[in-house]
Amino acid sequence: MAVFGYSAVFLIILAVSGLIWLADVVWRKRRGTGLPTRSLVEYARSFFPILLVLVLIRSFLFEPFRIPSGSMVPTLLIGDFILVNKFDYGIRLPVTNTVIIPTGHPRVGQVVVFRYPLNPSVDYIKRVVGVPGDWVRYQGNRLWINHRLVPHVCKGPYRGPDGESGSLLCVERLGQIEHEILITPGLTAPTGGYLVPPRHYFMMGDNRDDSDDSRYWGSVPNRDLIGRAVVIWFNWDAFSRMPIWSRIGRIIR
Repeated sequence: MAVFGYSAVFLIILAVSGLIWLADVVWRKRRGTGLPTRSLVEYARSFFPILLVLVLIRSFLFEPFRIPSGSMVPTLLIGDFILVNKFDYGIRLPVTNTVIIPTGHPRVGQVVVFRYPLNPSVDYIKRVVGVPGDWVRYQGNRLWINHRLVPHVCKGPYRGPDGESGSLLCVERLGQIEHEILITPGLTAPTGGYLVPPRHYFMMGDNRDDSDDSRYWGSVPNRDLIGRAVVIWFNWDAFSRMPIWSRIGRIIR
């Protein structure tokens, strides 16, 4: 979704319908009758309240997103439709994403949607592995935070909807959150240490060795945060062309 995408389109349509409705009211007062184009006025009057509710919900409460890639497998699959909590990290103005009421900050382990720092017109979803002041290192398929090895236990080969992947399914504990990750021995991933700057967050995909994340392009500034992923509300499997019913309603951890 682009920065000037759905949110801007909804705002423009809301403003146009509101202006048409207002113009009709003013015209009635001056001429004693409504605007000549009555059908347009009726459409505006009908859609304005609906659009207002949609804009308020999408801007300040929840927004739907679709997962387009496999960087968050096994937590999120291609074709998952998720809801994102928009108020956990601050009430923000639509389109500009400016915080007007601070409400909180991301915590280690949470799954977050944000604007891609190198191209803010693109939305990304990753897991927070480092908060301001943390030292993050990834080496030998293992994650270190502040010089402490993050524990994980591997359960065996991962088999996804499209079959065997060649990756290992492991369970990792980040902060208070226990979740599954994929490790793929043999794939090349950036290694090294990273100090997370103030008001920035270090993001990594759960598909650890096949994810375009902060290891490649750096940490995410607070201004680019959109919200916390909370639940899968629908799924359409890209391989079977059918929903995976068991994923619907799953809480994202």
